[in-house]
Amino acid sequence: MEKKKRGFESHEWIVLFTVMIASFLGRLDGTVVNLALPKMISDFGITVSEASWISTAYIIANAIFVPIFGKLGDLIGRKPLYLFGIIGFVISSMLAGLSTNLSSMVFFRVLQAITVSIDYPLALSIIAFTFEDRGRRAQAMGLWSAVFGVAAVFGPLVGGPLIDNFSWRSVFYINVPIGILGAFMAWKFIKEPVQKIKGIKDFDIWGSLLLGLSLGVLVLVLDQGQTWGWTSLNSIASYIISSLSMLGFILVEQRQKEPVVDLKFFKIPTFSISLIASFITFMGMIGGIFLLPIFVQTYLGYDVTKTGYLFIPMAAGMMISAQSGARLAVKYQPKYVVLTGLLWASFILYLFSGIDLAWSFTHIAVLLFCFALGLGFTFAPLTNAAISTVPIHEVGVASSILALVRNIAGAFGVAIFATILTNSATSGLINVEKFSVINTVNPTVLQQAAYLMVIKANLVSFEVVFKISAAITFIGALSALFLKESKKDYQGKTEVSPGEMM
Repeated sequence: MEKKKRGFESHEWIVLFTVMIASFLGRLDGTVVNLALPKMISDFGITVSEASWISTAYIIANAIFVPIFGKLGDLIGRKPLYLFGIIGFVISSMLAGLSTNLSSMVFFRVLQAITVSIDYPLALSIIAFTFEDRGRRAQAMGLWSAVFGVAAVFGPLVGGPLIDNFSWRSVFYINVPIGILGAFMAWKFIKEPVQKIKGIKDFDIWGSLLLGLSLGVLVLVLDQGQTWGWTSLNSIASYIISSLSMLGFILVEQRQKEPVVDLKFFKIPTFSISLIASFITFMGMIGGIFLLPIFVQTYLGYDVTKTGYLFIPMAAGMMISAQSGARLAVKYQPKYVVLTGLLWASFILYLFSGIDLAWSFTHIAVLLFCFALGLGFTFAPLTNAAISTVPIHEVGVASSILALVRNIAGAFGVAIFATILTNSATSGLINVEKFSVINTVNPTVLQQAAYLMVIKANLVSFEVVFKISAAITFIGALSALFLKESKKDYQGKTEVSPGEMM
């Protein structure tokens, strides 16, 4: 009996490694493609504004389809849909690498986004079914969640050398062999947990369309708002369309037999608080750290590869703390684990507000490592809190909602802090010029003085960004105090348990 149990535990970790492959690939792709944009601009003969659609189209399509596939996995089965996602991602990556112009690239990037959006909700659902023991499940979610940070770090490390030594097409081709391995392992090791297939006859098509429209337009304005102007006609029209379609979605969902997002989830206090804490946290932390590469490359002269090296300690810290947070969340109330992690992360973000041209590589790398220790603490407790409160057959939908909240929070964070950075730099330059006196008419000295004033204004703007980021993360920490641990174990309630599948 003990031997069989050990064998089952071994199988659990193989399944975890399997889903981590696809999750890593999807997040890695989003990072490395941005590095390749300058080369694509040159090869395709397009403008920077046109090239931005290569990323924007991907982000929009991903936001739209995550909740749809979360529901489809619950209706038609997770394993076949998961395999479809991996295989589809491999094929679309290969086609993206063969693109000859902007139109074909944008089209294949949309296909990539659609197929990769299958991964997040189904991966979490598969982990929840596979890991029957609560403690091991929390550890698995911690490890899986850390993949997102690690992929973001490895993007520059992998993408930089590939682009420099081969071409931008190689960042797409690298997905093919790894994706094939992931598909084979998924076919071999993942067991289908859904035994009672409901089918798609009651699939919520109108809810999906309205939600897709609302999210697509929202992500579009968040991505393009700074270019358009937040009060421009395009932006105002986007706000109205997104709001009205979301209102229509809420009304439609109340009458659906199989809603794409079950609104009753939001009546569960633990689920709602975990979403709120996740949104605030991801908006504050992603918004702040997202701008750090801009600083080190613009003002410290780091190239893409060196910037990637800078983030290696962050990946290590995330892997360490994700596991530690998962173990502590089993022994202690999750809200205290999340609170501790976010308070520490908030403190480190505040330390970043003192950023200066004299900061060394080691100084920044150590702070990033410390920041990751706090961030990783929150992954498993928040994820487990969100999905452990819903019935087992609806874990896919709950996972997709959590993914959606984190993605939208990241988009909000990037949009808000990029705007804050720009506005702060402008107002900071005005203040610096206002209170500066230059007693010379030497053109060389005047030019140097103007340059130094710009540098000073930008340093002040980064200080403002990190202070606001720290404040928002602190609020996220306080919101975690309302997080309550679910006392029920949903495993095996309505569908076959992992042990029965063996």
